[in-house]
Amino acid sequence: MIHIKRFIEKVSITEAKQSKDIVLPISDARGLRDEIAKLLSDLYEYSVTAQEEKKEEIIEIQVKGGSFK
Repeated sequence: MIHIKRFIEKVSITEAKQSKDIVLPISDARGLRDEIAKLLSDLYEYSVTAQEEKKEEIIEIQVKGGSFK
């Protein structure tokens, strides 16, 4: 997450200077790419797991009238 934090800081500094461009060294760009890819992968795995858990959920309802006349 360090590359994402660095990017956010760099954007904030650039905005404060009212500049229009941000330049990233290739090593920072690769790290940012890898961290974003990891986050997306984790999010996908989480959503697939959550959907599987919902599918397996069983709800049982019983309606009894008792001595209703």
